[in-house]
Amino acid sequence: MSEVKLKTPQELALMRQSGKLLAQVFAYLDQHIRAGLSTMQINDLTERYIVDQLAARPASKGQYGFQYVLNSSVNHVVCHGVPSETQMLKAGDIVNIDITLEKNGFIADSSKMYLIDQVTPAARQLVDKTYEAMWAGIRVVKPGATLGDVGYAIQRHAQRHGYSVVRDYCGHGIGREMHEAPEVMHIGRPGQGLILREGMTFTIEPMINQGTARTSTQKDGWTVVTRDKQLSAQWEHTIAVTADGYEVLTLRAEEDTGQGAIQRLP
Repeated sequence: MSEVKLKTPQELALMRQSGKLLAQVFAYLDQHIRAGLSTMQINDLTERYIVDQLAARPASKGQYGFQYVLNSSVNHVVCHGVPSETQMLKAGDIVNIDITLEKNGFIADSSKMYLIDQVTPAARQLVDKTYEAMWAGIRVVKPGATLGDVGYAIQRHAQRHGYSVVRDYCGHGIGREMHEAPEVMHIGRPGQGLILREGMTFTIEPMINQGTARTSTQKDGWTVVTRDKQLSAQWEHTIAVTADGYEVLTLRAEEDTGQGAIQRLP
């Protein structure tokens, strides 16, 4: 991951196609995710839709030995939650669904929070403010800005509302490979870090906790949880640096530059 790969206009067009397909996956899941569904059922629905309906590849399956097409991170799970036939979504849960999709050799990566039935006001606020923090980072992306600017915007917004930012995991460059340079931290100092250039593509995916930023990995080797068992939330988009700013390659239909994207399920 030592060299940042700048994408050509032709490559960006292919990444844009992958991003639009991934947005369609979430639109499909919006109709299905509900209380009483297992996280494995969500995994299987997603795989069938990506393969059979979109003629694409679920890029996470087989990556680093992972057996599934998505991560399902419920409540105090920070990231990398493993789908399970016995983990049933229930009223009051918050769950992050994180999916990668490859089409024509290029990968898109995005995640979305779902609120199952009536959640607590504290849980809803965490999800809302995490979404806002992601967009705070996205909106500073432009040529000449730095990754420190991005991280600072996210960190400032989260901490202003009393939350902590996970430091153990970060965003990443993306393209033909799921993980390319650079690493995109969600904390930072203005003006520091890599200078952004047109053609860069990377994810912004802050993980924001109610309590401590410290995490632990469970025995399965994948599932990352908060040390204090308080709630965690995450949102993610794949971003391209354009000549005059940014393009969100995985933007979903319900989003309007960062508003109205939180899915609350009846």
